[in-house]
Amino acid sequence: QVQLVESGGGLVQPGGSLRLSCAASGSGFRLDAANWYRQAPEKKRELVAHISSDGSTYYTDSVRGRFTISRDNVNDTVYLRMNSLKPEDTAVYYCNAVNIYGLSPSNVWGQGTQVTVSA
Repeated sequence: QVQLVESGGGLVQPGGSLRLSCAASGSGFRLDAANWYRQAPEKKRELVAHISSDGSTYYTDSVRGRFTISRDNVNDTVYLRMNSLKPEDTAVYYCNAVNIYGLSPSNVWGQGTQVTVSA
């Protein structure tokens, strides 16, 4: 079964930057729309950014202007560039995508990557 694998998380100081990547493990994956979610301790998982198959994007208000979602259609990879990071951005970040390989689309998740913003 295809799963997504996130990478690029870590510890960064306030004002710093990180770039998260999300790619499929194994074969049988073709990227359609994709999302980045995050979940902070004791909070609900929230949608951070979305990118559609045509490249149009959406951002939640708290990250608009600081985060950029992008995609590589050749390698079926999704990225999240995070600039001007704040302590409140600390969370586990999850990649989610629609896989259109095969007869019917499927919704696929990654295991998450920790982002910690702290001095």
